Amino acid sequence: MEPTVDIVSRQQWGAAAPKQKESLSGPARRVVIHHTALQSCRGLAECKDGLLGIQRLHMEDRHFDDIGYNFLIGGDGSVFEGRGWGVMGAHTKGHNGDSLGIAFMGNFNNDTPNKEAMLSVKQLLRSGVSQGFIRSEFGLYGHRDLGATECPGENLYAALSQLKS
Repeated sequence: MEPTVDIVSRQQWGAAAPKQKESLSGPARRVVIHHTALQSCRGLAECKDGLLGIQRLHMEDRHFDDIGYNFLIGGDGSVFEGRGWGVMGAHTKGHNGDSLGIAFMGNFNNDTPNKEAMLSVKQLLRSGVSQGFIRSEFGLYGHRDLGATECPGENLYAALSQLKS
């Protein structure tokens, strides 16, 4: 059975248009997990301001072409389209060319990722593999594995192995 994930589109959360988009040259070899280090939220109504704020920060302050992540995950397991499938992100300096960035919304130095969010990411990964956007033998990393950062937070980093099973 085809794993399906309901993805809240950019249109639904009111995303600004990207300045430009660069496609990945093939299926992502790696998936990098992040946290936003901001307040956690659940569902579209509650997460919308946070999404818009992150996109504004990334585009205006950091001069990215768009929100840095490919997908963002709300605390209730809502999946929000960032740059989306097959698009090069701006989430892990020096590693964006062959990877997909997924950010859990919240600060996981304090919070613990819940079952709903973890399950959504597992389904998103399965769906990405079955649609050919992620290689079946992909590597899963926390942002800190590839850069000098606390991201994705102590508690989320400790739970990463659960996402691969």
